[in-house]
Amino acid sequence: MKIEHTALYVSDLEGAKDFFTRYFQAESGELYRNPNTGFSSYFLTFDDGARLEIMNKPNIFEDDNRVSRMGYAHIAFSIGSKEKVDELTKRITDDGFRLQSPPRVTGDGYYESCIIGFEGNLIEITV
Repeated sequence: MKIEHTALYVSDLEGAKDFFTRYFQAESGELYRNPNTGFSSYFLTFDDGARLEIMNKPNIFEDDNRVSRMGYAHIAFSIGSKEKVDELTKRITDDGFRLQSPPRVTGDGYYESCIIGFEGNLIEITV
């Protein structure tokens, strides 16, 4: 068994697509639109085949804008080395996204950083 994909509602569908393709080399599928419901989405595919569906639909509202909240916690990207973690963290934060925690070895032995990515979603960057 495998997780086929995960999904994330966003306000700015094109902005979210640009974020994940720019920083995490996602390949975007074609835009899907349902004219009856107003629902739109892109499937983003990453190098290892993992997929993220980013979605937008009228009348979807944020219930809680805090980073620590029930439900979705974060998405983690493994990018291969400590140097790459450092470089990507710097690139993203230099572009104006907020650093949640700097690159470091965590208590459970991971080398990672956490940034507040597009539309306030927590993203972990790890080896």
